[in-house]
Amino acid sequence: MPSIVYSIIYFIIVIGILVFVHELGHFLFAKRLGIGVVTFSLGFGPKIIGKKVGETQYQISAFPLGGFVKLIGENPEEKIKEEDISRSFTAQPIWKRTCVLLAGSFFNLFLAVVIFSLINMIVGIPPTPPPSLPSKIGGISPGLPAEKAGLKKGDVVIAIDGKEVSKWEDLATIIHNSEGKELLIRVKRNGEILDFEIKPQVHKGKTPSGEKDIFIIGINAPIEEITLQKVGPLVAIGKGFIQTWNFTKLILVSIVQLFTGEISPKTIGGPIMIAQLAGEQGKKGLLDLFVLIAVLGVNLGIINLFPIPVLDGGHLLFLGLETILRKPISIKKMEIAQQIGLVIIILLMIFAFYNDLIRYFFPGGFGF
Repeated sequence: MPSIVYSIIYFIIVIGILVFVHELGHFLFAKRLGIGVVTFSLGFGPKIIGKKVGETQYQISAFPLGGFVKLIGENPEEKIKEEDISRSFTAQPIWKRTCVLLAGSFFNLFLAVVIFSLINMIVGIPPTPPPSLPSKIGGISPGLPAEKAGLKKGDVVIAIDGKEVSKWEDLATIIHNSEGKELLIRVKRNGEILDFEIKPQVHKGKTPSGEKDIFIIGINAPIEEITLQKVGPLVAIGKGFIQTWNFTKLILVSIVQLFTGEISPKTIGGPIMIAQLAGEQGKKGLLDLFVLIAVLGVNLGIINLFPIPVLDGGHLLFLGLETILRKPISIKKMEIAQQIGLVIIILLMIFAFYNDLIRYFFPGGFGF
């Protein structure tokens, strides 16, 4: 089967799970708080299949890039039956509406916690603190000083300029801070001690504060098998919360760095990138696929809380203003804000799609 077909299949699986969980959050909280639900749909557009149970129409629609839950009275202009007014969304106190709007993102984050916790319990977690990597060379980059000097994969660096080295961290620090000075690197190869004189080459490295000149010789750290430790449910769940929180912080920092220019907007991806990632992780196995679902779930949960009209965060912004002003925002102003928000979302999607196409058809860039 062609890889593109795998990517499409796994993409539908990943997006389907994420959207289902997100909308399930809205649905369950609305039901629990006594708000009527008209439709629960996976996907947008024309209905493919569906069934009405009670007052709610459950359906799968044609376009899988999303989904929605339609609540009674969600649109302030719609006509509501008199017996349904008390169960309409707009008739609810602000705290209930806030809970329903937050529920989608909460469920996405909770899904990540569940996935990480199950992996921690079934597969295990790395030891804490993580073991130091040995000073064994795991790979040689072609064309760089190490290859030209004759270093080989599997060589163990034992000293640099007469200073004993046993950990990869120490080895990397010495080379990065060498300022281009020629180094005498002593290695052990098949029981034989060999010396190599190597002059590091300058390289632009990325740091949290921006680009910085560092020096490299073109050797890579070894890929060592780390024995995972199986843990009980309480430790696994606790670790699951920590892992979810760490990814949340990472995403928030990345968003800030996008605005400050520390991260290029070219890194923003859309459906094609997600499909490629889903295909790659799906081929590796269910474990990798579910880790991807967890990470994307955190992304979806956070992005949906952005204060952009049409997103959950935009609706929360309206509720915040309603609380401050002590009256609902006028329908006219909300419509204008929704239209602006829709334009912003469409432009972001076009930009992400453009980045996807450039990465797919020009993986090396345009060359200028």
